[in-house]
Amino acid sequence: MAEQSSATEQQQEPERTVPGRQVARRGGGGSAADLLRSDRGTTSLGNAVVTKVAAIAAREIGGVHDLGGGVARAVGGVTGRVGRGTEATRGVSVEVGSKQAAVDLSLVVEYGVSIPEVTEAVRDNVIKRIEGITGLEVTEVNISVNDLYFPGDDTGESRVE
Repeated sequence: MAEQSSATEQQQEPERTVPGRQVARRGGGGSAADLLRSDRGTTSLGNAVVTKVAAIAAREIGGVHDLGGGVARAVGGVTGRVGRGTEATRGVSVEVGSKQAAVDLSLVVEYGVSIPEVTEAVRDNVIKRIEGITGLEVTEVNISVNDLYFPGDDTGESRVE
């Protein structure tokens, strides 16, 4: 019995610090989303927050060259020039509820890497980052690999003069 209780204690997340105060994760039956509600008020998160966290988390993984596919990158370039959208979040779509989030990603993967390994690493990191930063439960992360990056693709050199 003593071994089980010590294992349970080790699985609980440690206290996190926020500048100026301590924030402790609730143990037991409470979920991370419970941190967004208290007797003193609620915290709501906009889609842009979750979108940015997902985009940064996806880019942290080796083998991910860029987000978005060919069309998304072209449209992203146009919308970025007219003040809509940013290059940083192109290729990311989220649905955010009061307790949960779902994420859709479009990736450009570097040639030669294992696509299943890269996508699984992206999925794990996106879930870890969103749940850790926002307190939302991530229900799914759907990934579409739309293109491969070959070294030299972005040199801009023409084959003709």
